[in-house]
Amino acid sequence: MNIAMILRNLGKLLLVEAGCMLLPLLVAVIYNQNDIMAFLITIMILVVIGFALSKIPARNKNIYARDGFAIVSLGWILVSLFGALPFCISGAIPSYIDAVFETVSGFTTTGSSILRDVESLPKGLLFWRSFTNWIGGMGVLVMMLAVLPTARADTLQIMKAESPGPDPGKLVPRIGQSAKILYRMYIGLSLIQVILLLIAGMPLYDTLIHTFSTAGTGGFSNMNTSVGAYNNVYYEIIIGVFMFLFGVNFTLYYQVLNGDVKSIAKDEEFRFYFFTVAGAIVLITCNLWGPIFGTIWESLRYSFFQVSSVITTTGFSSTNFDVWPAFSKTILVALMFIGASAGSTGGGIKCLRFLLLFKTIKREVRRIIHPRSIYTVKYGGKTVNGDVLFGVMNYFFVSIILFAVSLFLVSLDDFDMVSNFTAVAATLNNIGPGLGIVGPMGNFADYSDLSKIVFSFTMLFGRLEIYPMLILFAPTFWKRVNI
Repeated sequence: MNIAMILRNLGKLLLVEAGCMLLPLLVAVIYNQNDIMAFLITIMILVVIGFALSKIPARNKNIYARDGFAIVSLGWILVSLFGALPFCISGAIPSYIDAVFETVSGFTTTGSSILRDVESLPKGLLFWRSFTNWIGGMGVLVMMLAVLPTARADTLQIMKAESPGPDPGKLVPRIGQSAKILYRMYIGLSLIQVILLLIAGMPLYDTLIHTFSTAGTGGFSNMNTSVGAYNNVYYEIIIGVFMFLFGVNFTLYYQVLNGDVKSIAKDEEFRFYFFTVAGAIVLITCNLWGPIFGTIWESLRYSFFQVSSVITTTGFSSTNFDVWPAFSKTILVALMFIGASAGSTGGGIKCLRFLLLFKTIKREVRRIIHPRSIYTVKYGGKTVNGDVLFGVMNYFFVSIILFAVSLFLVSLDDFDMVSNFTAVAATLNNIGPGLGIVGPMGNFADYSDLSKIVFSFTMLFGRLEIYPMLILFAPTFWKRVNI
Protein backbone atom coordinates (compact mmCIF):
# COMPACT_ATOMS: atom_id res chain seq x y z
CA MET A 1 0.00 0.00 0.00
CA ASN A 2 1.35 3.40 -1.00
CA ILE A 3 0.61 5.35 2.21
CA ALA A 4 2.30 8.53 1.02
CA MET A 5 0.21 8.76 -2.16
CA ILE A 6 -2.96 8.01 -0.18
CA LEU A 7 -2.24 10.88 2.22
CA ARG A 8 -1.26 13.23 -0.63
CA ASN A 9 -4.55 12.60 -2.43
CA LEU A 10 -6.54 12.98 0.79
CA GLY A 11 -4.82 16.33 1.28
CA LYS A 12 -5.77 17.44 -2.24
CA LEU A 13 -9.33 16.34 -1.55
CA LEU A 14 -9.53 18.50 1.58
CA LEU A 15 -8.22 21.48 -0.42
CA VAL A 16 -10.97 20.87 -3.00
CA GLU A 17 -13.54 20.77 -0.17
CA ALA A 18 -12.18 24.10 1.10
CA GLY A 19 -12.67 25.55 -2.38
CA CYS A 20 -16.23 24.23 -2.50
CA MET A 21 -17.03 26.04 0.76
CA LEU A 22 -16.25 29.41 -0.80
CA LEU A 23 -19.62 29.42 -2.58
CA PRO A 24 -21.75 28.91 0.58
CA LEU A 25 -19.45 31.42 2.32
CA LEU A 26 -20.40 33.97 -0.36
CA VAL A 27 -24.09 33.17 0.24
CA ALA A 28 -23.56 33.62 3.99
CA VAL A 29 -21.93 37.03 3.37
CA ILE A 30 -24.79 38.10 1.07
CA TYR A 31 -27.45 37.24 3.66
CA ASN A 32 -25.19 38.37 6.57
CA GLN A 33 -26.34 35.79 9.10
CA ASN A 34 -24.46 34.07 11.93
CA ASP A 35 -22.71 31.42 9.79
CA ILE A 36 -19.93 33.49 8.19
CA MET A 37 -17.28 32.76 10.82
CA ALA A 38 -18.21 29.07 10.84
CA PHE A 39 -17.28 28.79 7.16
CA LEU A 40 -14.12 30.90 7.52
CA ILE A 41 -12.81 28.79 10.42
CA THR A 42 -13.61 25.52 8.63
CA ILE A 43 -11.94 26.68 5.41
CA MET A 44 -8.80 27.66 7.33
CA ILE A 45 -8.68 24.24 9.02
CA LEU A 46 -9.14 22.47 5.69
CA VAL A 47 -6.45 24.54 3.96
CA VAL A 48 -3.87 23.97 6.71
CA ILE A 49 -4.43 20.22 7.01
CA GLY A 50 -4.97 19.71 3.29
CA PHE A 51 -1.81 21.61 2.33
CA ALA A 52 0.28 19.70 4.89
CA LEU A 53 -0.95 16.31 3.64
CA SER A 54 -0.61 17.20 -0.03
CA LYS A 55 3.08 18.04 0.44
CA ILE A 56 4.07 14.68 1.94
CA PRO A 57 6.94 13.32 -0.21
CA ALA A 58 6.32 10.08 -2.10
CA ARG A 59 8.98 8.07 -3.88
CA ASN A 60 6.45 5.86 -5.63
CA LYS A 61 3.89 7.94 -7.56
CA ASN A 62 1.73 4.98 -8.60
CA ILE A 63 -1.77 4.41 -7.27
CA TYR A 64 -2.75 0.75 -7.09
CA ALA A 65 -6.18 -0.81 -6.69
CA ARG A 66 -5.91 -1.01 -2.89
CA ASP A 67 -4.77 2.60 -2.76
CA GLY A 68 -7.75 3.69 -4.84
CA PHE A 69 -10.19 2.00 -2.47
CA ALA A 70 -8.44 3.50 0.56
CA ILE A 71 -8.47 7.02 -0.93
CA VAL A 72 -12.17 6.78 -1.74
CA SER A 73 -13.40 5.29 1.54
CA LEU A 74 -11.19 7.43 3.78
CA GLY A 75 -11.82 10.47 1.58
CA TRP A 76 -15.58 10.26 1.95
CA ILE A 77 -15.25 9.87 5.70
CA LEU A 78 -12.90 12.85 5.97
CA VAL A 79 -14.97 15.25 3.84
CA SER A 80 -18.01 14.33 5.94
CA LEU A 81 -16.21 14.86 9.25
CA PHE A 82 -14.82 18.24 8.17
CA GLY A 83 -17.97 19.20 6.25
CA ALA A 84 -19.93 18.92 9.49
CA LEU A 85 -17.87 21.63 11.22
CA PRO A 86 -19.83 24.68 9.94
CA PHE A 87 -23.04 23.25 11.45
CA CYS A 88 -21.37 22.76 14.85
CA ILE A 89 -19.29 25.94 14.94
CA SER A 90 -22.31 28.08 14.05
CA GLY A 91 -24.43 26.35 16.70
CA ALA A 92 -27.11 25.42 14.16
CA ILE A 93 -26.59 21.73 15.00
CA PRO A 94 -24.94 21.60 18.46
CA SER A 95 -24.38 17.82 18.47
CA TYR A 96 -21.37 16.79 16.37
CA ILE A 97 -22.87 13.33 15.75
CA ASP A 98 -26.04 14.99 14.43
CA ALA A 99 -23.95 17.33 12.27
CA VAL A 100 -21.95 14.41 10.85
CA PHE A 101 -25.20 12.52 10.15
CA GLU A 102 -26.57 15.52 8.25
CA THR A 103 -23.32 15.98 6.30
CA VAL A 104 -22.92 12.29 5.45
CA SER A 105 -26.53 12.35 4.31
CA GLY A 106 -25.69 15.30 2.07
CA PHE A 107 -22.52 13.97 0.47
CA THR A 108 -23.97 10.49 -0.03
CA THR A 109 -27.04 12.13 -1.62
CA THR A 110 -29.31 10.38 0.86
CA GLY A 111 -31.35 13.33 2.07
CA SER A 112 -32.24 11.88 5.49
CA SER A 113 -32.27 14.57 8.16
CA ILE A 114 -32.25 15.11 11.91
CA LEU A 115 -33.56 18.70 11.54
CA ARG A 116 -37.03 19.34 12.89
CA ASP A 117 -37.16 22.90 11.53
CA VAL A 118 -35.12 23.19 8.32
CA GLU A 119 -36.26 26.72 7.58
CA SER A 120 -34.67 28.08 10.78
CA LEU A 121 -31.11 27.42 9.52
CA PRO A 122 -29.05 30.34 8.17
CA LYS A 123 -29.10 30.67 4.37
CA GLY A 124 -25.41 29.85 3.96
CA LEU A 125 -25.73 26.58 5.87
CA LEU A 126 -28.85 25.59 3.94
CA PHE A 127 -26.95 26.32 0.74
CA TRP A 128 -23.98 24.18 1.89
CA ARG A 129 -26.37 21.41 2.94
CA SER A 130 -27.85 21.14 -0.56
CA PHE A 131 -24.53 21.84 -2.29
CA THR A 132 -23.15 18.68 -0.65
CA ASN A 133 -25.88 16.81 -2.56
CA TRP A 134 -24.61 18.26 -5.84
CA ILE A 135 -20.95 17.53 -5.03
CA GLY A 136 -21.69 13.99 -3.90
CA GLY A 137 -23.94 13.23 -6.86
CA MET A 138 -21.12 12.84 -9.36
CA GLY A 139 -18.62 12.02 -6.60
CA VAL A 140 -16.21 14.09 -4.56
CA LEU A 141 -13.22 12.18 -5.93
CA VAL A 142 -14.44 12.53 -9.52
CA MET A 143 -14.64 16.28 -8.86
CA MET A 144 -11.04 16.21 -7.65
CA LEU A 145 -9.96 14.41 -10.83
CA ALA A 146 -11.88 16.95 -12.92
CA VAL A 147 -10.42 20.09 -11.35
CA LEU A 148 -6.83 18.97 -10.77
CA PRO A 149 -4.48 18.96 -13.78
CA THR A 150 -2.38 16.06 -12.46
CA ALA A 151 -4.85 13.21 -13.04
CA ARG A 152 -2.89 10.18 -14.27
CA ALA A 153 -3.98 6.96 -15.94
CA ASP A 154 -3.65 5.00 -12.71
CA THR A 155 -6.13 7.30 -10.97
CA LEU A 156 -8.77 5.21 -12.75
CA GLN A 157 -8.50 3.11 -9.57
CA ILE A 158 -10.07 6.04 -7.70
CA MET A 159 -12.87 6.45 -10.22
CA LYS A 160 -13.60 2.71 -10.21
CA ALA A 161 -13.85 2.63 -6.43
CA GLU A 162 -16.20 5.62 -6.29
CA SER A 163 -18.42 5.28 -9.35
CA PRO A 164 -21.86 3.79 -8.70
CA GLY A 165 -22.91 0.62 -10.51
CA PRO A 166 -20.97 -2.38 -11.78
CA ASP A 167 -17.86 -2.03 -13.94
CA PRO A 168 -17.58 1.74 -14.56
CA GLY A 169 -15.25 2.73 -17.38
CA LYS A 170 -13.68 5.74 -19.03
CA LEU A 171 -15.50 7.75 -21.67
CA VAL A 172 -12.20 8.69 -23.32
CA PRO A 173 -8.68 7.28 -22.87
CA ARG A 174 -7.54 10.00 -20.45
CA ILE A 175 -9.13 9.64 -17.01
CA GLY A 176 -8.94 13.34 -16.24
CA GLN A 177 -10.74 14.12 -19.49
CA SER A 178 -13.42 11.53 -18.65
CA ALA A 179 -14.06 13.28 -15.33
CA LYS A 180 -14.29 16.66 -17.09
CA ILE A 181 -16.78 15.29 -19.65
CA LEU A 182 -18.95 13.87 -16.87
CA TYR A 183 -18.99 17.21 -15.06
CA ARG A 184 -19.77 19.16 -18.24
CA MET A 185 -22.87 17.03 -18.81
CA TYR A 186 -23.73 17.25 -15.10
CA ILE A 187 -23.42 21.05 -15.05
CA GLY A 188 -25.27 21.34 -18.37
CA LEU A 189 -28.31 19.41 -17.11
CA SER A 190 -28.23 21.38 -13.85
CA LEU A 191 -28.23 24.72 -15.69
CA ILE A 192 -31.19 23.67 -17.84
CA GLN A 193 -33.16 22.82 -14.70
CA VAL A 194 -32.23 26.15 -13.11
CA ILE A 195 -33.47 28.04 -16.16
CA LEU A 196 -36.76 26.11 -16.32
CA LEU A 197 -37.49 26.58 -12.61
CA LEU A 198 -36.76 30.30 -12.86
CA ILE A 199 -39.12 30.56 -15.84
CA ALA A 200 -41.77 28.72 -13.79
CA GLY A 201 -41.45 31.41 -11.09
CA MET A 202 -39.35 29.77 -8.36
CA PRO A 203 -37.05 32.26 -6.51
CA LEU A 204 -33.35 32.02 -7.45
CA TYR A 205 -32.16 30.82 -4.03
CA ASP A 206 -34.84 28.12 -3.87
CA THR A 207 -34.10 27.18 -7.47
CA LEU A 208 -30.43 26.57 -6.73
CA ILE A 209 -31.23 24.58 -3.57
CA HIS A 210 -33.65 22.26 -5.36
CA THR A 211 -31.51 21.94 -8.48
CA PHE A 212 -28.48 20.89 -6.42
CA SER A 213 -30.58 18.26 -4.68
CA THR A 214 -32.27 17.07 -7.87
CA ALA A 215 -29.02 16.73 -9.81
CA GLY A 216 -27.33 14.84 -7.00
CA THR A 217 -30.55 12.89 -6.33
CA GLY A 218 -30.16 13.95 -2.71
CA GLY A 219 -33.51 15.51 -1.88
CA PHE A 220 -32.51 18.23 0.59
CA SER A 221 -34.95 21.15 0.51
CA ASN A 222 -35.02 24.49 2.29
CA MET A 223 -38.68 23.86 3.14
CA ASN A 224 -39.91 21.76 6.07
CA THR A 225 -42.45 20.00 3.85
CA SER A 226 -40.07 19.69 0.88
CA VAL A 227 -41.39 20.45 -2.63
CA GLY A 228 -44.95 20.02 -1.34
CA ALA A 229 -44.62 23.38 0.42
CA TYR A 230 -45.04 25.19 -2.91
CA ASN A 231 -48.09 23.20 -4.06
CA ASN A 232 -47.05 24.10 -7.61
CA VAL A 233 -47.65 21.54 -10.34
CA TYR A 234 -45.11 23.20 -12.69
CA TYR A 235 -42.32 22.88 -10.11
CA GLU A 236 -43.27 19.25 -9.55
CA ILE A 237 -43.24 18.41 -13.26
CA ILE A 238 -39.84 20.05 -13.84
CA ILE A 239 -38.23 18.51 -10.77
CA GLY A 240 -39.90 15.14 -11.41
CA VAL A 241 -38.66 14.97 -15.01
CA PHE A 242 -35.12 15.98 -14.06
CA MET A 243 -35.03 13.44 -11.22
CA PHE A 244 -35.79 10.81 -13.86
CA LEU A 245 -33.13 12.22 -16.20
CA PHE A 246 -30.43 12.23 -13.52
CA GLY A 247 -31.28 8.59 -12.86
CA VAL A 248 -30.15 7.65 -16.39
CA ASN A 249 -26.64 6.32 -17.08
CA PHE A 250 -24.52 9.32 -18.12
CA THR A 251 -22.73 7.20 -20.71
CA LEU A 252 -25.95 7.27 -22.75
CA TYR A 253 -25.93 11.07 -22.71
CA TYR A 254 -22.36 11.02 -23.97
CA GLN A 255 -23.35 8.70 -26.80
CA VAL A 256 -26.31 10.91 -27.72
CA LEU A 257 -24.09 14.00 -27.78
CA ASN A 258 -21.83 12.12 -30.19
CA GLY A 259 -24.76 11.49 -32.53
CA ASP A 260 -25.85 8.01 -31.45
CA VAL A 261 -29.43 8.90 -30.48
CA LYS A 262 -30.66 5.31 -30.93
CA SER A 263 -28.37 4.10 -28.14
CA ILE A 264 -30.96 5.05 -25.51
CA ALA A 265 -33.71 2.90 -27.02
CA LYS A 266 -31.27 0.02 -27.53
CA ASP A 267 -29.97 0.05 -23.97
CA GLU A 268 -31.52 -2.80 -21.97
CA GLU A 269 -31.02 -1.14 -18.60
CA PHE A 270 -32.72 2.07 -19.74
CA ARG A 271 -35.71 0.08 -20.99
CA PHE A 272 -35.90 -1.74 -17.64
CA TYR A 273 -35.64 1.59 -15.79
CA PHE A 274 -38.24 3.31 -17.98
CA PHE A 275 -40.85 0.53 -17.84
CA THR A 276 -40.34 0.05 -14.09
CA VAL A 277 -41.09 3.75 -13.57
CA ALA A 278 -44.06 3.69 -15.96
CA GLY A 279 -45.52 0.53 -14.43
CA ALA A 280 -45.19 1.86 -10.88
CA ILE A 281 -46.86 5.16 -11.84
CA VAL A 282 -49.82 3.38 -13.44
CA LEU A 283 -50.33 1.01 -10.49
CA ILE A 284 -50.07 3.72 -7.82
CA THR A 285 -52.28 6.12 -9.80
CA CYS A 286 -55.04 3.49 -9.98
CA ASN A 287 -54.64 2.73 -6.28
CA LEU A 288 -54.82 6.40 -5.23
CA TRP A 289 -57.74 7.37 -7.48
CA GLY A 290 -60.77 7.40 -5.20
CA PRO A 291 -59.48 6.56 -1.71
CA ILE A 292 -56.91 9.42 -1.59
CA PHE A 293 -57.46 11.78 -4.55
CA GLY A 294 -60.72 12.67 -6.27
CA THR A 295 -59.47 12.79 -9.86
CA ILE A 296 -57.19 10.60 -11.94
CA TRP A 297 -55.07 13.62 -12.90
CA GLU A 298 -54.39 14.49 -9.27
CA SER A 299 -53.51 10.86 -8.58
CA LEU A 300 -51.20 10.84 -11.61
CA ARG A 301 -49.54 14.09 -10.50
CA TYR A 302 -48.52 12.79 -7.10
CA SER A 303 -47.74 9.23 -8.14
CA PHE A 304 -45.43 10.47 -10.94
CA PHE A 305 -43.50 12.73 -8.60
CA GLN A 306 -43.09 10.18 -5.79
CA VAL A 307 -42.16 7.30 -8.09
CA SER A 308 -39.56 9.47 -9.82
CA SER A 309 -38.27 10.65 -6.43
CA VAL A 310 -38.03 7.20 -4.83
CA ILE A 311 -36.59 5.12 -7.69
CA THR A 312 -33.89 7.73 -8.32
CA THR A 313 -33.30 7.79 -4.54
CA THR A 314 -33.78 11.58 -4.48
CA GLY A 315 -36.19 11.71 -1.57
CA PHE A 316 -38.21 14.84 -2.34
CA SER A 317 -41.86 14.66 -1.33
CA SER A 318 -44.81 16.56 -2.76
CA THR A 319 -47.31 15.03 -0.35
CA ASN A 320 -47.41 12.81 2.73
CA PHE A 321 -47.22 9.39 1.05
CA ASP A 322 -47.11 7.76 4.49
CA VAL A 323 -50.94 7.95 4.52
CA TRP A 324 -51.28 6.23 1.14
CA PRO A 325 -52.77 2.71 0.88
CA ALA A 326 -50.51 -0.21 1.76
CA PHE A 327 -50.31 -1.30 -1.89
CA SER A 328 -48.83 2.04 -3.00
CA LYS A 329 -46.42 2.17 -0.06
CA THR A 330 -45.27 -1.38 -0.81
CA ILE A 331 -44.44 -0.39 -4.38
CA LEU A 332 -42.46 2.61 -3.13
CA VAL A 333 -40.50 0.42 -0.70
CA ALA A 334 -39.70 -1.98 -3.56
CA LEU A 335 -38.48 0.95 -5.66
CA MET A 336 -36.19 1.98 -2.79
CA PHE A 337 -34.21 -1.21 -3.28
CA ILE A 338 -34.24 -1.20 -7.09
CA GLY A 339 -32.80 2.30 -7.46
CA ALA A 340 -31.70 4.11 -10.60
CA SER A 341 -29.38 3.16 -13.47
CA ALA A 342 -25.72 2.28 -13.02
CA GLY A 343 -23.54 5.26 -13.92
CA SER A 344 -26.20 7.76 -12.84
CA THR A 345 -26.23 9.97 -9.75
CA GLY A 346 -28.94 7.78 -8.20
CA GLY A 347 -28.50 5.18 -5.48
CA GLY A 348 -30.09 1.84 -4.66
CA ILE A 349 -28.98 -1.59 -5.82
CA LYS A 350 -29.28 -0.41 -9.45
CA CYS A 351 -31.48 -1.52 -12.34
CA LEU A 352 -28.57 -3.25 -14.08
CA ARG A 353 -27.99 -5.64 -11.21
CA PHE A 354 -31.69 -6.56 -11.05
CA LEU A 355 -31.74 -7.06 -14.81
CA LEU A 356 -28.72 -9.38 -14.69
CA LEU A 357 -30.19 -11.23 -11.72
CA PHE A 358 -33.46 -11.85 -13.59
CA LYS A 359 -31.52 -13.07 -16.61
CA THR A 360 -29.54 -15.43 -14.38
CA ILE A 361 -32.73 -16.82 -12.85
CA LYS A 362 -34.16 -17.33 -16.33
CA ARG A 363 -31.00 -19.20 -17.35
CA GLU A 364 -31.18 -21.49 -14.32
CA VAL A 365 -34.85 -22.31 -14.99
CA ARG A 366 -33.97 -23.24 -18.57
CA ARG A 367 -31.10 -25.40 -17.37
CA ILE A 368 -33.45 -27.35 -15.11
CA ILE A 369 -35.92 -27.91 -17.95
CA HIS A 370 -33.21 -28.69 -20.54
CA PRO A 371 -30.17 -29.94 -18.58
CA ARG A 372 -28.19 -30.85 -21.71
CA SER A 373 -28.51 -27.44 -23.30
CA ILE A 374 -26.01 -24.61 -22.84
CA TYR A 375 -27.40 -21.19 -22.00
CA THR A 376 -25.54 -17.93 -21.49
CA VAL A 377 -26.58 -14.60 -20.02
CA LYS A 378 -26.33 -11.81 -22.56
CA TYR A 379 -26.48 -8.06 -22.09
CA GLY A 380 -26.36 -5.66 -25.01
CA GLY A 381 -25.87 -8.58 -27.38
CA LYS A 382 -22.70 -9.73 -25.58
CA THR A 383 -22.20 -12.69 -23.26
CA VAL A 384 -21.79 -11.60 -19.64
CA ASN A 385 -18.70 -12.98 -17.94
CA GLY A 386 -19.34 -15.46 -15.13
CA ASP A 387 -17.28 -13.35 -12.73
CA VAL A 388 -19.62 -10.42 -13.33
CA LEU A 389 -22.69 -12.55 -12.56
CA PHE A 390 -21.01 -13.92 -9.44
CA GLY A 391 -20.22 -10.34 -8.38
CA VAL A 392 -23.86 -9.31 -8.84
CA MET A 393 -25.18 -12.22 -6.76
CA ASN A 394 -22.49 -11.65 -4.13
CA TYR A 395 -23.49 -7.97 -3.95
CA PHE A 396 -27.12 -8.95 -3.27
CA PHE A 397 -26.02 -11.33 -0.51
CA VAL A 398 -23.70 -8.81 1.18
CA SER A 399 -26.44 -6.15 0.95
CA ILE A 400 -28.88 -8.43 2.76
CA ILE A 401 -26.33 -9.18 5.50
CA LEU A 402 -25.51 -5.48 5.94
CA PHE A 403 -29.20 -4.61 6.01
CA ALA A 404 -29.93 -7.26 8.65
CA VAL A 405 -27.04 -6.21 10.91
CA SER A 406 -28.00 -2.53 10.66
CA LEU A 407 -31.66 -3.31 11.38
CA PHE A 408 -30.64 -5.37 14.41
CA LEU A 409 -28.57 -2.50 15.83
CA VAL A 410 -31.13 0.28 15.32
CA SER A 411 -33.86 -1.93 16.79
CA LEU A 412 -32.23 -1.32 20.18
CA ASP A 413 -34.04 2.05 20.16
CA ASP A 414 -37.33 0.11 20.34
CA PHE A 415 -39.21 1.99 17.63
CA ASP A 416 -41.80 0.20 15.49
CA MET A 417 -40.64 -2.27 12.83
CA VAL A 418 -41.97 -0.24 9.87
CA SER A 419 -39.97 2.82 10.94
CA ASN A 420 -36.81 0.81 11.60
CA PHE A 421 -37.07 -1.26 8.42
CA THR A 422 -37.65 1.71 6.13
CA ALA A 423 -35.08 3.84 8.00
CA VAL A 424 -32.37 1.28 7.22
CA ALA A 425 -33.68 0.86 3.66
CA ALA A 426 -33.73 4.64 3.16
CA THR A 427 -30.16 5.13 4.40
CA LEU A 428 -28.57 2.04 2.84
CA ASN A 429 -30.14 2.83 -0.54
CA ASN A 430 -29.59 6.60 -0.15
CA ILE A 431 -33.30 7.43 -0.40
CA GLY A 432 -33.93 9.94 2.39
CA PRO A 433 -37.38 9.52 3.91
CA GLY A 434 -38.95 6.21 4.85
CA LEU A 435 -42.24 5.46 6.57
CA GLY A 436 -43.51 5.91 10.13
CA ILE A 437 -41.44 8.29 12.27
CA VAL A 438 -38.95 8.74 9.38
CA GLY A 439 -41.70 9.41 6.83
CA PRO A 440 -41.90 12.50 4.60
CA MET A 441 -43.32 14.55 7.48
CA GLY A 442 -40.87 13.10 10.05
CA ASN A 443 -37.09 12.82 10.51
CA PHE A 444 -34.34 10.81 12.21
CA ALA A 445 -33.95 13.13 15.22
CA ASP A 446 -35.51 10.74 17.76
CA TYR A 447 -33.01 7.94 17.12
CA SER A 448 -30.11 7.49 19.55
CA ASP A 449 -26.52 8.51 18.82
CA LEU A 450 -25.64 4.84 18.26
CA SER A 451 -28.35 4.50 15.62
CA LYS A 452 -27.28 7.75 13.94
CA ILE A 453 -23.71 6.42 13.73
CA VAL A 454 -25.05 3.17 12.23
CA PHE A 455 -27.14 5.15 9.74
CA SER A 456 -24.12 7.27 8.83
CA PHE A 457 -22.14 4.14 7.99
CA THR A 458 -25.03 2.57 6.05
CA MET A 459 -25.27 5.75 3.96
CA LEU A 460 -21.55 5.54 3.16
CA PHE A 461 -21.80 1.81 2.46
CA GLY A 462 -24.73 2.42 0.12
CA ARG A 463 -23.18 5.33 -1.77
CA LEU A 464 -19.83 3.58 -2.29
CA GLU A 465 -21.44 0.24 -3.20
CA ILE A 466 -20.36 -1.53 0.01
CA TYR A 467 -16.89 -2.84 -0.85
CA PRO A 468 -14.75 0.34 -0.57
CA MET A 469 -16.08 0.72 2.97
CA LEU A 470 -16.13 -2.98 3.81
CA ILE A 471 -12.44 -3.50 3.09
CA LEU A 472 -11.53 -0.93 5.75
CA PHE A 473 -12.61 -3.53 8.31
CA ALA A 474 -10.45 -6.28 6.80
CA PRO A 475 -7.15 -6.65 8.75
CA THR A 476 -5.33 -7.98 5.67
CA PHE A 477 -6.14 -4.76 3.79
CA TRP A 478 -3.77 -2.82 6.03
CA LYS A 479 -0.89 -5.30 5.89
CA ARG A 480 2.12 -4.34 3.83
CA VAL A 481 2.63 -6.56 0.81
CA ASN A 482 5.11 -6.64 -2.03
CA ILE A 483 3.67 -4.95 -5.13
